[in-house]
Amino acid sequence: MIAREWKCRVPEVHSEGFTVYLYETGIKDSSATTGFLGAQIFRRSLSGKIELTLITYWDNLDSIKTFAGNDISQARLYPEDEVYELEPDLSVQHYEVIEHQFV
Repeated sequence: MIAREWKCRVPEVHSEGFTVYLYETGIKDSSATTGFLGAQIFRRSLSGKIELTLITYWDNLDSIKTFAGNDISQARLYPEDEVYELEPDLSVQHYEVIEHQFV
């Protein structure tokens, strides 16, 4: 399993709206892609901003290419991101998942 990590920051005022938008764009597009295994969104407060981390889980790198394109190190952004004053990381990280347990 491969974990794909992407981070962004938004002003606190846009936090709830962007979280809904993130679900409607990134999560829905990911989950419609063959090889998608799941997702998590993490949130933490910074000074006047909210940082969101999206982790998606995939069966292999080829599945990620289907979603993200050939350069899987580049973030997949959406046209309306700027409405939320988004400060996105332009690259993503990938990790081989070697342990996965939830109780």
